[in-house]
Amino acid sequence: MAKSKRVIPKKRRGRPATGKDPLTALRLPPELTRAIEAWAAQQGDEPNRSEAIRRLVELGLTVRPNDRPKGKGQKQRAREIAGGTIDELTDLSANPDDQANRKRHLLKGPEEFRRVRVDRPSRKT
Repeated sequence: MAKSKRVIPKKRRGRPATGKDPLTALRLPPELTRAIEAWAAQQGDEPNRSEAIRRLVELGLTVRPNDRPKGKGQKQRAREIAGGTIDELTDLSANPDDQANRKRHLLKGPEEFRRVRVDRPSRKT
């Protein structure tokens, strides 16, 4: 009778796997790494860097993108940006009342287009 061959499993090199999830590596700029470490230091249990990154990613994924302020907040911000730009381009030779009047007319838009502007609520008549 022939001898049976005994199969010897090959030794695996490296650190044994600790979990079934795949490893995800990322490179971070030094200032982001410092911010993550500062956040981790403020936590009660002071997690290590990888645990802090995991928690921050979980926090980021729980926030829905639709939770951003809409409507009045965005409109107000757009109005502030437009007002700042108008202030930069204003005619300095005009008196302050004329400057304010011109700015108000520019922000409101021309009279003939006020009814058809999409960014403004329509008035009920």
